[in-house]
Parts: sequence; structure tokens; C-alpha cells
Amino acid sequence: MSEIIQDITKTYAQFFEWDMWMEVLTDPVSWGLIGTLVVLEGLLSSDNALVLAVMVRHLPGAQRRKALFYGLIGAYLLRFIAIGIGVYLIKLWWIKVFGALYLAWLSIHYFVDKSMGEKVDQEVTGIKKNGLLIKLFGPFWGTVAAVEMMDAAFSVDSILAAFGISEKVWVLLIGGMLGVLMMRGVAGLFLRLIDRIPELETTAYVIIIFISIKMLLSVFHIEIEHVYFFAFILLCFILTFATHILRKK
Repeated sequence: MSEIIQDITKTYAQFFEWDMWMEVLTDPVSWGLIGTLVVLEGLLSSDNALVLAVMVRHLPGAQRRKALFYGLIGAYLLRFIAIGIGVYLIKLWWIKVFGALYLAWLSIHYFVDKSMGEKVDQEVTGIKKNGLLIKLFGPFWGTVAAVEMMDAAFSVDSILAAFGISEKVWVLLIGGMLGVLMMRGVAGLFLRLIDRIPELETTAYVIIIFISIKMLLSVFHIEIEHVYFFAFILLCFILTFATHILRKK
């Protein structure tokens, strides 16, 4: 147990290493991976910010902004903790297998629903005034707690996908932090983009399948080189825009 704690502590210590900062910030490949994480987070979580906005709508205007701000701080803290522990856990082969299978299931579930013509709408009516969290913590802090729990649920898919893309601590940390900011700050932009080019949603799940394969192959010490990974991402987006233009015509 003490060895596990030491390994996790060493992982967190890397967050404050200047050499690692410089290595990531001066490496074009790292920025390519970070960019992939941010875009993928934006595509997958574009509607999540709207869900959170609905959750706080029962509060007065000033308290709404505060609740979302505290939720944002909690989301960053959650990512910090999850990435630190995850960097250690992802070294375990069965964690990688579980993560790969979970990501594959997400994509398969999406395509099965799509083939059957089904669309799962997130129906959110806000937080019940007589709900457990409101009773325990009051209207404001109960809402903040609910937002934190929703953020945690939203983060599972993104964090697993991130570990499929890279296992470098700072790549994951920067990508994760920018991804949270992307979800909260420019969610509307991604929603409008997906409304105009709905094929992008399908593209996101195609990329997730590829990431799940990449993660599963790493269990057998087979690594997909970065150049092929980026080439696949680029090809996906080229085909997406080409398909959209052809359908529009």
C-alpha cells in the first residue's frame, strides 16, 4: 500500500517539475495531442454546459454565476485528482482493458441508437426544491454539490479518452484543464457547429473507437505512432466536411 501511495505522490510531484513543463511546451507532438483532447472534449461535452446552466436556473442571477464558478473550481480539482491517480492506475493492464472496452461500448451504443433512428435527449428540469442535497446543504450549496456531481459524471468519458490518447502527465493535465474551460466557456460555439455540421458528432465517436483500439493495443505493447494517429484524426475531419458538403448539395 505504501508503494502505491509513493507512486501516486511521485505523479503529483511531476505537476510541479519545471523540466516537464518545458518538455511539453516545446514539443509540437504534445501540443497536437493537447489540441486533440480539447477538440474531442468540446465535441463530446458541448451540451453538458447547457445541462449545468439549467440545473442552476432556480437560483437568483448572482448566485447562478457563483454556483457555476464554484462548480468550475471543483471540476478543475476533480481533473487534477483523477489525472494524478489515473496516471498510476493506467499502468495496470486490466485498467487499460476496462477503459478500452468502456470507450468501445460508448461508440457502439451511439451507432446502434443511430442506426435504429433513436436519439436520447437529456431532459433536465433543474434541481428539485425538496431534493436531498437541498435539504442537507440549503438551496445554494446544495446546487453547487449537484453541479459537482454532474461534472464528475460528465468527466468519466473524457478522462478515459484522454488516457487513450496519451499517458504523459502534463499533456493530460493541460488538455484536461483546457477541455473543462472549453466545455464551460465555448460550449455554445460547439453546439452551433454541431447543429450546422451534425456529422461532427459521428466523427467524435469514430475517433473514440480508434482511441479504444489504441488503448487496447498498448496492453500488448503495440503503440500506434503519433504521425499515424494525427493522420487518422485529420482524415476523419476531411471526410466529415466532404460528406457534409455532398449531403448539402
